[in-house]
Amino acid sequence: MKLSLAIVALALAIPGANYAQDSTAVSTGTYPNTFSSGSANVSPFTNQSKRFNDWSISVGAGVPLLQSADLTSIKNGNGKNLFGYSAYVSIDKAITHAFGINLQYDRGETRQGWFNTKDAAPDATAVGARTQYDAISILGDINFSNLLRRVDNHSTYRWALHGYAGIGTIAYRAYQKDSKGQRLMTEVKPFKLGSMFMQAGAGLKFKVNRRIDLEGRLMYVVTGDDEFDGGGDAYSAINKRSEQISDNFFNATLGLSIKLGKHESHLMWHDPLQEIYYKLDVLANKNQDIEVCKKGDADNDGVCDDWDRQLDTPAGARVDGAGVALDTDLDGVIDLYDKCVTVPGPVENNGCPTTTTGPVIETETKLEGIEFDLNSDRILPSNTPILNNAVNYINSSNGSYSVIGATDTRGTDAYNQKLSQRRANNVKNYLIKNGVQNGKLNAVGKGEKDLKYPECEPATKCPEWKNRANRRVYFEAK
Repeated sequence: MKLSLAIVALALAIPGANYAQDSTAVSTGTYPNTFSSGSANVSPFTNQSKRFNDWSISVGAGVPLLQSADLTSIKNGNGKNLFGYSAYVSIDKAITHAFGINLQYDRGETRQGWFNTKDAAPDATAVGARTQYDAISILGDINFSNLLRRVDNHSTYRWALHGYAGIGTIAYRAYQKDSKGQRLMTEVKPFKLGSMFMQAGAGLKFKVNRRIDLEGRLMYVVTGDDEFDGGGDAYSAINKRSEQISDNFFNATLGLSIKLGKHESHLMWHDPLQEIYYKLDVLANKNQDIEVCKKGDADNDGVCDDWDRQLDTPAGARVDGAGVALDTDLDGVIDLYDKCVTVPGPVENNGCPTTTTGPVIETETKLEGIEFDLNSDRILPSNTPILNNAVNYINSSNGSYSVIGATDTRGTDAYNQKLSQRRANNVKNYLIKNGVQNGKLNAVGKGEKDLKYPECEPATKCPEWKNRANRRVYFEAK
């Protein structure tokens, strides 16, 4: 019986030891699609991508004390203080940092009654008993120290409280001794319906090093059998002393766990919070200054040269976000030198219109500066001053204009064509709503076929300010 149970436990343990995690490689599989997963830094979960050891072997020995029975191992029950022995070996698999599953083999002997069966019976009424048992069980292992860990705990993680519970099969031989001698009272074979049992308890682990843990464990075993204590059949005189129908015992053990694998840390000892604290400490200890303007600001316009599109802005000129001097009326004279900031006029007249006897007659002109965000046809607040001045400019002219939309080189030709047409339509509608006659405007989308900076093909060849300049709407006189 004992040999067969030991062989079964060993056969189940060998595959677990063979597949113990020992890889330090990182998965080379394809990362998930960033548009569906939300992250390009998550590798597939495989044995090669694991960071922690998750297998271990545990062994231990201790003392079982029959507590709830007709013959007990403690003095305040139906017997005296009698100590048996127990031992266990288990294969442990960590599922997460807070939960694992153990396959455990137990062997031991309980001693109960009024005297040790190694001794002679002290009188004719004294009864002593002993029970040799072997058991295999599956235990769930909850790491309460990881499950209930305080957020502000920065202490070294070397102690852990574990809880265990599970079921299994138990085989035993119960002997009874009195003044007439010792005899076998009950024998239960393993893997029978009546051999099922349960056990639960707690253990306190101490991490000696990355390979070895020490553990003190107290388990409570529920046999489910009234004959486990050696009292004989269920209706014997001894088994009528107590009403309980299950002989149960405590099993106090001291053992050690050997962690398998080549990684530095075991999964059950991994505290995710400590990893976060470590990264925060590393960042806090880094003594580096962040350079805001690596290339400086040569023209002192408040826009760093790293993204300044006009590196020689005159002193005192107001600039936009790209460092370009503002020209509100788009007449080619920046506001710093323009005497008529809101009304377009020639350069030779300081940006003011010359006296005319009729409306302005133009054969061709361009109004630029209306730019858009990437993949957007929304008119930006920064564009409204330009568009409002365009309303006055177009109404003062007797010609008609094409409102032309364009894009950068990102996206397909078909998509960019539709996007540019939407941009042109939005600008046209804005102008009409603000007083321009519908007949004077025609919206045309040219997609990426009319780049202001043709060298930006593809877009990765150019800085972002050039790509933004390609995403525009401008006017051409017909």
